[in-house]
Amino acid sequence: MEAKFTRRGFLPEPDPATHFPAGSELSFLDELGRDLPSLLQDPGFRQYARELTIPPWRDPVTAENLPYLRLYYVRLGFLASAYINQVPLPPETVLPRNIAVPLRHVCELLQRPPILSYDGYALYNWKRFRPDGPIALGNIDTIQNFVHMYDEHWFILVHVEIEAIAADILRAIHEFQLGGDLNLSLRTMADAVWRQVAVLKRIPEKMDPNLYFKTFRPYIRFFENVVYEGVDEKPTSYRGETGAQSSIMPALVSFLKIPHRPSLLTDHLAEMRRFMPVEHRALLAEIESLPPVKPLAAKEPFNELLEAMATFREVHFGWAELYIHRHVQDPRGTGGTPYRQWLKQLIDETREFKIA
Repeated sequence: MEAKFTRRGFLPEPDPATHFPAGSELSFLDELGRDLPSLLQDPGFRQYARELTIPPWRDPVTAENLPYLRLYYVRLGFLASAYINQVPLPPETVLPRNIAVPLRHVCELLQRPPILSYDGYALYNWKRFRPDGPIALGNIDTIQNFVHMYDEHWFILVHVEIEAIAADILRAIHEFQLGGDLNLSLRTMADAVWRQVAVLKRIPEKMDPNLYFKTFRPYIRFFENVVYEGVDEKPTSYRGETGAQSSIMPALVSFLKIPHRPSLLTDHLAEMRRFMPVEHRALLAEIESLPPVKPLAAKEPFNELLEAMATFREVHFGWAELYIHRHVQDPRGTGGTPYRQWLKQLIDETREFKIA
């Protein structure tokens, strides 16, 4: 396991780039990103967006410019989702050439589908107020947003702190890989997940359920039968941004070898890996290759970790009920899935795997 994962979890190291270098033609995208929430208030936004000249990404990918490549993806991903899903207009079915072509190019470089996903919405979309302070609520803010409401900042930043805590989970897995005590690793992981639960419970502090559903949730929904002009004239559908694209729970499930029965749910979770950063996919494959730990584990720490995971999913389910289900008869998640039945299955199967 690369050391960066034990320091940052699935967050990038160094911190995400917040703007392009002074004098760069790409600085135009910083200005556009800053203005996007205001531009979206105008029903003529789509016409404005079709007339934009988007500077192309011209350089080969290097370790030095990777943060800027990710920022380019964030700016273009937000712009594309803003165009397709502008509130309160009906979803658009054609992404214009001037946006579709550069978005497709940057996503090919990052080896991912051409739509804003969890990585662009959360993993690469934060900055610290105090660079030497923690990656935690109170010391972080977003780089890009769809709306002028702190509710959206908060929604993203809660996920960023949860991702930062995941470094302790990956460090514990790594220490076990190196021959460390399994039960100590399980206790460390359980403690981290309980801390993630505590952060997730803070969602309502600064996020109104009515505002979430009506104002910024529509922007992260899936693309359905969208033509990418200049790329492919055949309509294409992509999953929208969703927490199922986070690598934290898949890493835990892979490490513990929790058996989830084959279903549309497991197919969906497997598909979500396409939307994860390529290095995250590689790490999940590495963790999956580890031998089963349940036969080696003590009952108490193993079951405690499973209980923490199930509780995290229960809190998530509760927020889905509050923020989505109460507003619509037949809800689908932003990824396009019937989440209610699937989340319950995950919770039940996690607890069923405990040592008797």
